[in-house]
Amino acid sequence: MRLRFSRGVITIAIIVVVLAVGVSVGLHHLLKKVTPVAVPEEYCRVTTPEGALDLFPEQAQIAATIAAVAARRTLPERAVVIAYATALQESKLQNIDFGDRDSVGVFQQRASQGWGTKKQIMDPVYSANKFFAALVKVKNYRKLPLAEAAQAVQRSAGGYAYAPHETDAKILAAAFTGRVPRALHCWYPASGKTPAPRPEAAAARKQLARALGSTAITSKRRGWLVAAWSVAHAGKYALNRVGYGGATWTNSYEVEGWQQGGQAGSRRVELS
Repeated sequence: MRLRFSRGVITIAIIVVVLAVGVSVGLHHLLKKVTPVAVPEEYCRVTTPEGALDLFPEQAQIAATIAAVAARRTLPERAVVIAYATALQESKLQNIDFGDRDSVGVFQQRASQGWGTKKQIMDPVYSANKFFAALVKVKNYRKLPLAEAAQAVQRSAGGYAYAPHETDAKILAAAFTGRVPRALHCWYPASGKTPAPRPEAAAARKQLARALGSTAITSKRRGWLVAAWSVAHAGKYALNRVGYGGATWTNSYEVEGWQQGGQAGSRRVELS
């Protein structure tokens, strides 16, 4: 027995088939389109056995500069910890041009108190040198409680406020002094994928030399200090890769941290 369908039923069936095919084709093309992943803003992250911290790139640059100045002065890690705790309290580790009365800079030093001119104090290399020059004059500063040592330099109205920053300061010091290798990762979306030209890499080394003095790598710890400084300043100098000790940092938010491979030696930090 043969079934007969009216013209209306056949028309409806055709419409349903056409709609189904249209929806299927539309879904196919929709699924083929990859939804763009939101690119994160620039950031830096320190990861050490002592803990982890997220930083703005400016904070990482200043932390790296302070560690380099301390290395030039051959100061112990304890001096760096005291400096970091002080800077975290005074400016949140930022080079600000305002503060109480005439206080400015990373350590909120005052021109009226003999720290230098405002222009000098706003130079992190200069201000770090001035801080350490005062710190080493504090008797037994290495053995003093952190807040006491910092207060002896700063003579702040609230010297007790430095102590709560000691844990974070130790994390930063472990990374930026080079004691913990591969501790700093940063991402700079504005740097792009074009390798830095030679003049940019040369400018980075020149700026490093202002803080560190000789950029020669005389130990693995010094090498990792230079590597951390380079990563912290990579956005400023359009660096996309830093290689040292058989590991490479790449400016990519998809690659977290340092990866094996690259410059294997321990006598030079490669920048590109």
